[in-house]
Amino acid sequence: MKKILSLLTSLTLVLCLLSPAASAETNKNPDPSKGKSVHVQIVLFDGFDLLDALAPYEVFAAAGMYTGGKVTVELVSAEGKRSVPSGLNGPALDAQDVLDPDHSGIIVVPGASGKPAGNTSDAIPNILRQAKDTGLTTMMKQAMNNKEVTVATVCGGSLLLAMDGLLKDRYAVTNQLGMSALGALGAIPVDARIVEDGSRLVTGGGVTSGLDVALYLVEREVGPQIENAVEKLFEYERRGTVWQANGIPPINFGTSQDTSRKEQPSALEKKVEK
Repeated sequence: MKKILSLLTSLTLVLCLLSPAASAETNKNPDPSKGKSVHVQIVLFDGFDLLDALAPYEVFAAAGMYTGGKVTVELVSAEGKRSVPSGLNGPALDAQDVLDPDHSGIIVVPGASGKPAGNTSDAIPNILRQAKDTGLTTMMKQAMNNKEVTVATVCGGSLLLAMDGLLKDRYAVTNQLGMSALGALGAIPVDARIVEDGSRLVTGGGVTSGLDVALYLVEREVGPQIENAVEKLFEYERRGTVWQANGIPPINFGTSQDTSRKEQPSALEKKVEK
């Protein structure tokens, strides 16, 4: 009996000694997302695509609800507070403030809604060009030079930035209809749902990619539990792999096969060598 009591006493002492050590180890690696606040500005311009803007808005607003206000979101424009008409004669949304490129956080740039091509005023290339000429891309250049700002684009938003040379030699994606134009404007097009170039440039492909871009940024900034809660609320699961320029690149089998044929000596060459 004495031996059993002695063993129990020893075990208790060991557990008491281990508990503070375990707590200390846990405190060494605190969750960086805890206590973090993130402010999101979603840019509006004449002819913007409603879904490009509103899908991210709802995701970030829901994340704010689930974090008790640690994520905040607002609609802004280069001109300041005004009513901004969407494309295809859609409803207008009210920009609540002027875009602030010096405010830390996330800035989301949507694409345009209109005719895919043509020279009319309601063609997407002309809508984007008009937005560029408002001074919006000058403000976005300032934002992209701010190390405290992550710039995200949805669909044609990347084309808007590329039109002013802001994506030169940067990996990016846009709607499939605009991928060749994106490359012609100096960016490096990547066929992926979401493309992340460094930690401060995130671009999304088609119109519905606004959900995926926003959910990814929620996970990145405030953690996967909040993202999961928003996904359950919307009954939607984030689509696609986030492409990044790191890791092992995939083999291009077309090129490698051609190279291997050149490297392998022919039967005639083998005979000559003998």
